[in-house]
Amino acid sequence: MQDIDSSNEYHQRPTWDEYFLMLAKLAATRSTCIAFPVGAVIVKNKQVVATGYNGSPSGSAHCTSQGYCYPGLTSCDASKTLPSRAVHAEANAIAQAANYGISTYGASIYVTLEPCLSCLKLVISAGIKEVFYETSFNSGEKALVRDSFVNEGLVTINQVKLSEVIAQKAASFLLTSTSISNIGILQSSQEKLL
Repeated sequence: MQDIDSSNEYHQRPTWDEYFLMLAKLAATRSTCIAFPVGAVIVKNKQVVATGYNGSPSGSAHCTSQGYCYPGLTSCDASKTLPSRAVHAEANAIAQAANYGISTYGASIYVTLEPCLSCLKLVISAGIKEVFYETSFNSGEKALVRDSFVNEGLVTINQVKLSEVIAQKAASFLLTSTSISNIGILQSSQEKLL
């Protein structure tokens, strides 16, 4: 049996936070929103219980199939004066859990974009206790409202960043087979990304 050099960056494992954030990023690839693809993963006891991404309500025309949020528009900017048709990723993940009778009480949610205030209130009301996000969204008065929920002890909010090594490893895994017979190919692929 071959010994594995655990000090080699290739063998570095993602933290749990990085792992679940990467799953949220994969969920975002299903988004039908052209302007802001967002993904969410609800986790309980280190187990994924639901995923979601933003886009039109289930069964409705997608922005990706009609060009923009509404037919006839020529850009995402043109839709800024109209109400969004999108269901946010957090709401979709919570709805998915509800549709299958899965409790979100005491769970955590990982999202690629910090929840807007409406989604944060929904997250809190669904009993989700921790929010982990990659990219900041709220500022000014919105950040003050967010912080008031944190200060009341209703939720904790943490920003998560993927390490470059883990992001490159994930990219190499997505681009090649991950079977043990391809370890050399994976390492070579990762080196090319550097």
